[in-house]
Amino acid sequence: MTKFVFVTGGVVSSLGKGIASASLAAILESRGLKVTLIKLDPYLNVDPGTMSPFQHGEVFVTDDGAETDLDLGHYERFINTKMRRTNNFTTGQIYKSVLEKERRGDYLGKTVQVIPHVTNEIQDFVRRGAGVGTAEEVQVAIVEIGGTVGDIESLPFLEAVRQMSLRMGPTNTAFVHLTYVPWIAAAGELKTKPTQHTVQKMREIGIQPDALLCRADRRIPDDEREKISLFTNVHESGVISVWDADTIYKVPRMLHEQGLDELICMKLQLLTRPADLKRWDRLVHEVEHPQHEITIAMCGKYTDLSDSYKSLNEALRHAGIHNHARVKIEYVDSETLTPANTHQLNRFDAILVPGGFGKRGVEGKILA
Repeated sequence: MTKFVFVTGGVVSSLGKGIASASLAAILESRGLKVTLIKLDPYLNVDPGTMSPFQHGEVFVTDDGAETDLDLGHYERFINTKMRRTNNFTTGQIYKSVLEKERRGDYLGKTVQVIPHVTNEIQDFVRRGAGVGTAEEVQVAIVEIGGTVGDIESLPFLEAVRQMSLRMGPTNTAFVHLTYVPWIAAAGELKTKPTQHTVQKMREIGIQPDALLCRADRRIPDDEREKISLFTNVHESGVISVWDADTIYKVPRMLHEQGLDELICMKLQLLTRPADLKRWDRLVHEVEHPQHEITIAMCGKYTDLSDSYKSLNEALRHAGIHNHARVKIEYVDSETLTPANTHQLNRFDAILVPGGFGKRGVEGKILA
């Protein structure tokens, strides 16, 4: 039977839910478990394919041709499972499916509502992503819910996973909540109040987190963790400090050393071997000890947001790691390139010209 870990975020967006989810999956995979990741996006677009890269970052295309969220790229880079179209779905896809069923008469004339029809559809999509009932069924599915707790868009998703938790029982589901603990420079201290409020919001919905990943620019002291535990009803061992790291590949070790994987395995009653993160340690060592540095020009049209080329950036960095090199990427807007200024590219070791949509900036790419 597949067990589910639901990952939510609070206070602010862009806390790194995708990296946290992928890191947890990597640790569980190192313990010998078959793991997959599923991303739920609360926007009404059917997929990110037509969304502006300036707003949403890159569109990650899976092996089966689905246009999906860039977090699926992180998932593939962290674990050994290939992502498919069933690993990412949006509110738009859910409503599209529900309305098609209503038109076909599948609901037998009932009044179609968010509860139970939309929430049931979400649960069906989640189970499909985990391969439930098929030969590809996994042992653990980590489900990342996009957006921030308190947003109106994500309410149906949170209600759906609350219902799943109730139906499946406490030993088959776990909740991990990412929150933000800001450092107030004027006061010279970390503030836990936003975390208290976001967990309070979760509990109003009917969800009690099993673990809190507290994001901050520094380690959170034990006395602050104890305070967070007291106000959020999360055991102190489940209040985990996640501070800023110079490379995302340090996060699996950071979470493991604070016992997140052990907590999840105990909650889900999973008997596994100990985690083996030696490969991650070797990777981090290579990142921190390059033998030389190269500079690559990324000449494209979406250079204002580096996430537009996330997978390309990571591919270049991975190539650098395996060749003992630090890769420095500089972005050049292809619209600004003319025959008179292309000499500025001479200082780079290499030039990468990524794809783009439409004819804008094409002349600059050709010049590059």
